[in-house]
Parts: sequence; structure tokens; C-alpha cells
Amino acid sequence: MATIFEQRLDLVSTTEYHSQFSQINRGIEKEGLRTTAQGGLAQTPHPLKLGSALTHPCITTDYSEALLEFITPVFTTPEKTIDYLSDIHRYCYSQLNQEFIWATSMPCFLGGEEAIPIARYGSSNIGMLKHVYRIGLAHRYGKMMQTIAGIHYNFSLPETFWAHFQQSLKENDDLQTFQTDQYFALIRNFRRYSWLILYLFGASPALCPSFLQGRNHRLENLTGNTLYAPYGTSLRMGDLGYQNNAQQHLHVCYNSLDDYVSTLGQAIHTPHADYERIGVKGNGQYRQLNTNVLQIENEYYSDIRPKRVTPSGQKPLHELSENGVQYIEVRNIDINPFLPAGIDSTQARFLDCFLLYCLLEESPYASDEECLSLNHNKSLVINRGREPDLMLNRWNNKPQKLTEWGNELFGKLSAIAAVMDHSVADNSFSSAVAQQHKKLTNPDATPSARIIKTLQDQNISFFEFALQQTKVHGEYFKAHPLPASESDGFQKMAQDSHKQQSEIEASDNLSFDEYLRQYMAS
Repeated sequence: MATIFEQRLDLVSTTEYHSQFSQINRGIEKEGLRTTAQGGLAQTPHPLKLGSALTHPCITTDYSEALLEFITPVFTTPEKTIDYLSDIHRYCYSQLNQEFIWATSMPCFLGGEEAIPIARYGSSNIGMLKHVYRIGLAHRYGKMMQTIAGIHYNFSLPETFWAHFQQSLKENDDLQTFQTDQYFALIRNFRRYSWLILYLFGASPALCPSFLQGRNHRLENLTGNTLYAPYGTSLRMGDLGYQNNAQQHLHVCYNSLDDYVSTLGQAIHTPHADYERIGVKGNGQYRQLNTNVLQIENEYYSDIRPKRVTPSGQKPLHELSENGVQYIEVRNIDINPFLPAGIDSTQARFLDCFLLYCLLEESPYASDEECLSLNHNKSLVINRGREPDLMLNRWNNKPQKLTEWGNELFGKLSAIAAVMDHSVADNSFSSAVAQQHKKLTNPDATPSARIIKTLQDQNISFFEFALQQTKVHGEYFKAHPLPASESDGFQKMAQDSHKQQSEIEASDNLSFDEYLRQYMAS
């Protein structure tokens, strides 16, 4: 008897699905530290010529004034998405004054907590909310881990797909409920199999010791002034990253939208003793938004999030609860320092196939015990992913070699890639999957292994390698400037964003104290 995956694969292999798969929506958010030419963290404010970090649709900041975040519009081809991301880089390099955009996820040289400027968004209430939230992150986690950069891959299927898929499965729920339930099924499977993403694309096996000043760790010393995990893949995603004791004990359930909203909402409204000791204010200045386990939902760090476009000033969790899931955001992707934009279209195509697999594969609800097992697998691959004969815990089955499990997954990914090839009338998806499959038997081809080999072959530190790649990419973008018409378009966006910020600031009619009270009560 055919499995659920085989049945669903047959359904979507028909001609009527080809046009729907050709309309898959993709967007990318990429973070990158602004640095000096010497590799130090930039101390300058967010450049005015880049626009308002509060309102610019494509260029903003994440945690720090020095941590740029680039956001592409939504496109229906990987090439257009990557090209636009590259265009943002080109524009920024035309405006940066002797500064660079750091080429790796793990940060440049950090001169301590005080040298990391927290991002500012102007005097409006919404701008102050964003700023105070980041002050709270500093008190809760420290500033150092906030300088880690990554790539978020946003993915959604067109509305026509969901109506057709629901009809094919003979489901009777309303379309919004069906779509939301299917996205949560995708998310559950992503959490089951995302160790493969970490193995294939992890690019943070080493770091500069300045990042771990005074912190305990189990990393080893490598050539030069470098700490690393010999078989590590993505230290960014491990316990050196954005985590603390409060979040380690937080269990957010992805079995349904109601479970997700309930468990995440509980954390947002549950006081935490350590944060109560910090206090909301000190010496008349805000120290955090509140003293709960999470200030807001974005504080919960996860590999993948259900998302919906949310109007400024509205709570994403409320919008999600009211209107369902619109797209998903993959958050476990490291910046590849060997690629100018940190990601390419081949990787994007693989991610498309992987996410479709997660949708089509059977996805039972996850028990607490299975969630613990998934976290264990994730930790193993983060710290030891390239170790020969590494065994993973396959839930309710015997332990299995990473390579054996991976080969089984690639068999299904190849079948999906063949379906996707029909939607674009070429073999680009099959080629992308086949290229990644080679890494299972040749771990030296993974970005993490290539980074360590480069450090050893050139006898350089991680910092020297990262600075070297940063300058290579910087010179590449400077050598390929935008055409005048496209540059003018970015300049207009910057000007419009400053005007929009001024309008928001002029329209505020509440004190920030009252605005925050109402926001937290809503």
C-alpha cells in the first residue's frame, strides 16, 4: 500500500499543479554587520543615505546600529530573489564610507559589550518600542550573542495551490483553516528533518575568541587565534547562540495554531523572577518592555516560524490567531562566506524541495518526548555533524547513521525535484538536489569543512579568513555597481522612508508610557 507521501506526490505530479509550483513565493532576509576596513565593529550610526531603519521596506537594522538587515520583496523565482538581494548589497556599498558588510554569521572583532551600539529607530512610540525591546535583550542575554547574523528564507505556496490541494485531499474545512493546518504540518516535519539543513549548509564551525569573553565553552583551539568544533557545522545555532535558561525551559507546541498561540502566549504573560529583579525601569530609563519570560513573541528563538504580514504596531501573534498562517520563515541558515550574497539560487531550489517534502510527508503531532529527541539530533549535528558514522535518534526506531537517513531523505527529495522541474521546464531543481546529495558522502564539500580547511591550509585565524572574504565580496559589489535607474530607485526609497518616519513621529498623540501600557494590554 502506498504511503501518504507517495499518495500526495502522485497528486501533485499532475499537470494542473505545474503552474502552481511555478508561482511559489520566496523572500530573503539577510543580516550583516557593518565593520571597519580593519574588521572592527562600526561605531557609526545607521547611514542616513540608506534610509530610515524604521520604515524602509528593504534596508533596516536588527539588534545593533551596526547590524544591517536586508529584506527582498517576494518573487516567484530563486534568481530574481537572489538578484534583488545582491542589488541591495550593491546599493549599500555605493553609500558606505570605507565600511564593509561582514561575510560570516559569527561576528567580527568585538571590543566588549560596551562597544556594541543598540539600534535606534527615532522618537516615535513604535520606534521606542523597538529600541526598548533591544535594551531588554541586552539585559537578558547580553549584547554579544545579538551580533550573530543569519539568513531567513520566507516561503509560501500560492492561494490557487491550497484550494486545489484541499480538493485533491477531499478535505472539508474552510480554506484558511486547511492552509494553516498544512503549514503547521510542514513546520513539524521541518523540525524533524532540519538537521539535514544544518549539515548541508552550516557555515559557522569556528569563531573569534573575542565573542566568548569570559564564557565557558567546549571548543578547541585551531591554527591562529581561533576556537572551533572539529566536526561542527553551525555553532551559531547551538548553545553559544541566542539562548538562555528561561528559553531552554520554554516549550512551544507546533501541533496546531491553537497550541502554538496558547503556549507562546503563556510565555509572553508569565512573569520571570530573574527579569523581575532587572525591573522595567531603572533611574527613570526603560530597561525592558516587561518582566515576563518573553517581552514579545519575536524574542522566542526558533528554527522556523509560522508568519503573517502584520501591520506596524500590531501584535503578530494576534494577527496569526485571527487570520491564520500566510507563509513560513526558515531561520536556521548560516551566511555562506564563499558566496557574495551569502546564499545562491541552487541553495534556494534545494530549500524549496525540502519544504515541499515537509509538506507532503506524513506529519503526526509531536509528543514532548519526540521534541526532546529532535533537540538532541539538532545538537549532535551542530557540534559533530561531519563526524564519521555519526548516529542520530530516529524517533520510535533504532538509532541510524546520519548518512543512511540522509540518503533515504534524498530519495524523496529527488522525486519532488523531478516534479518541480516540470513546473519550470528544465532540470534545475534536480541538479540542485543532486549537488547537495554529494555532500553526504563527501563532507569535505560542506561549507563548514571548507572553512576549516581554508584556515588550516592558509594558516590563518577565523578573523583573518572572515575579513579576507569580507573584502573580496565588498570589492565584487563595488566593481558591479547598479545602473543609474536602479540606484535612483533605492535613493527614492530612502528619501520616502525618512519622510514616512517623520510623519509617524508627528502623528503620535500618546506618551510612550501610555502607548506601552496599551500595547501590552491588547
